[in-house]
Amino acid sequence: MRNCKLTPCVLVALLLVGVLHLEAAMATDFTYGEALDKSLMFFEAQRSGKLPSDQRVKWRGDSGLTDGLAQGVNLVGGYYDAGDHVKFGLPMAFTVTMLSWGAIEFRKEITDLAQMGQTLWAIRWGTDYFMKAHPQPNVLWGQVGDGDSDHYCWERPEDMTTPRTAYKIDENHPGSDLAGETAAALASAAIAFQPYNSSYSALLLVHAKQLFTFADRFRGLYDESIGSAKNFYTSSGYSDELLWAAAWLYQATNEEYYLKYVVDNAVYMGGTGWAVKEFSWDNKYAGVQILLSKVLLEGKGGAYTSTLKQYQAKADYFGCACLQKNEGYNVHKTPGGLLYVREWNNLQYVTSASFLLAVYSEYLSAANAKLTCPEGQIQPQELLNFAKSQADYILGKNPKSMSYIVGFGSKYPVHVHHRGASIHAVSVLQSLVGCVQGFETWYHRPEANPNVIYGALVGGPDQNDNFSDDRSSYEETEPTLSGSGPLIGLFSKLQSLNGINVPGYNRGSPNSHHQTIPSPSPNQHEKQVPNKVSGTPIKFIHSISNTWSIGKMTYYRHKVIVKNTSQKPVTDVKLVIENLQGPLWGLSPTPEKNTYELLQWQKVLQPASECTFVYIQGGPQAKISILSYH
Repeated sequence: MRNCKLTPCVLVALLLVGVLHLEAAMATDFTYGEALDKSLMFFEAQRSGKLPSDQRVKWRGDSGLTDGLAQGVNLVGGYYDAGDHVKFGLPMAFTVTMLSWGAIEFRKEITDLAQMGQTLWAIRWGTDYFMKAHPQPNVLWGQVGDGDSDHYCWERPEDMTTPRTAYKIDENHPGSDLAGETAAALASAAIAFQPYNSSYSALLLVHAKQLFTFADRFRGLYDESIGSAKNFYTSSGYSDELLWAAAWLYQATNEEYYLKYVVDNAVYMGGTGWAVKEFSWDNKYAGVQILLSKVLLEGKGGAYTSTLKQYQAKADYFGCACLQKNEGYNVHKTPGGLLYVREWNNLQYVTSASFLLAVYSEYLSAANAKLTCPEGQIQPQELLNFAKSQADYILGKNPKSMSYIVGFGSKYPVHVHHRGASIHAVSVLQSLVGCVQGFETWYHRPEANPNVIYGALVGGPDQNDNFSDDRSSYEETEPTLSGSGPLIGLFSKLQSLNGINVPGYNRGSPNSHHQTIPSPSPNQHEKQVPNKVSGTPIKFIHSISNTWSIGKMTYYRHKVIVKNTSQKPVTDVKLVIENLQGPLWGLSPTPEKNTYELLQWQKVLQPASECTFVYIQGGPQAKISILSYH
């Protein structure tokens, strides 16, 4: 064998190849954590109502402060839907469900990125609004603003001159799809909040259960009751939302009634009959099928196993169709590899499908199962790989080498179809921008938007991967809530594959992290629904009374009220407190592990009396239960 020596030319060539390989790797190794952070900022840009002091999007101001006033109801808050100023209930609720699902399935990943506080705030901005919009069991205010009149004007939300008419559904004007999706949003949010604020979680569940009963008992399409929604968010049916709400309520409560509901209505409502290639604000079947597959894969099907297997067969159909392994019955793809479902805002369908595939990959992997396709069995990792390919396309690995998330990467849309972003902020241009003036001066302006709406996912390219960065091309340049909702969970999962150390994280974004976990405002404490321990006269009211940060760690002061709900004195109460990480005041420790008793002078709890203890720790609240009492 002849000895080989590296000549200078060969050495240079090898180094050049190495550099090219490194550049190629860097070009596709996206900082998903940065994309997640910017996506959360988009939700701040879409906020309606009185903005908090820690608002990061500084070009936005208070708006919609009289919403609902004419109807005698407080509808201040919630989110504007897209580049306009209408608060559409159906896509807003779907968005909150997606945010919550991400917080549930990828809690560790989001927490590792120090983004759980921001994520829960994004959810809560929606759920607080939904509960205000649900003042009675069978009443839900489903829309604020009129799409037609709103679209005739181009003005900042702070300058709105268009009618803020509010529309509702009730027993005589039902909307099972809207009430069902809102129930799903509140139920999923209840799960997301449970480890951090169990009182708020319980309150969400009360509303969720009432809304599901309302949706099921008084059936009808919401856009027949709210006619102004029909031209913008037409509903194709409400059966999927009823199944969707029941599936989430089962996840939140573990009550067999809801599981029995999805099984008994599986055929009648299409849950085991509809094989779909789309998951969206309008069509929830694939989400229902995958969520119920989780029950089966965890071995909890019991007597319902046979029907749950039929649900999973349809879940597999969706996964196989996305992966192009469904014997030709596949989701269409562009030449560049992007899923293509609709002409208007196609990327919203891409993000929801990608999130769903990432979740299904988790469920299958946990059960050591595979995806069953007509073309053979597929490893769960392939589902995640495909979801990653779609995320990478969105972030810049596409024929245009453009990021479709505003503010991410070096090349992204700058003529976003968004009223607030396209007009100078009130702090810069303090004069009123009128309805027509907005079109004349700002809409047709050739320059880039004066405000960068960080994290906005635009509609995206057409079926041939072409994209026009034009404000008037709303199909391609308008962002939506429903497009961004699934991204939080998806990006957190993808970042976890690369590790949580994110190079260049937050570079270029005006960001100051607010990581406190949202807790009820003072006037909401009285409305909290306590977490009652079943079978005992003792109930707990658990809330967070203060937060602060030291370095990268956020700490919470947890306050727990222990109340005797019986008509008799209760003595010798012993509590078991698990997962306690920090100091505790107001209880006495016992020799038994994790066991505490009331202070000596509180040994007897009289009827309706209460005592309080507090503890401090980072992250989720401790688990508290009753060991014994007399």
